[in-house]
Amino acid sequence: RNHRKVVTRHVWEDSKEWVRSNRLSRSGKQLYRKRKETIEGSFADAKELHGFRYCRLRGLPNVSEQALMTAAVQNMKKMA
Repeated sequence: RNHRKVVTRHVWEDSKEWVRSNRLSRSGKQLYRKRKETIEGSFADAKELHGFRYCRLRGLPNVSEQALMTAAVQNMKKMA
């Protein structure tokens, strides 16, 4: 009968609220629209040109290595 419930916020809740408010602001919405041009294009490039649709090897270490090599190749292409 005399139990009290204590509601605590997660450690990152303040940061999440700050990010959410920035994303929903006018400038944040404009930046978020450009996301599909940059990030999604990078994933599409990896899938189409660098064999990212299917893993060539089995096991998490090998798949991680393939992902890192693909990212390295994409970064080199951007620098060139």
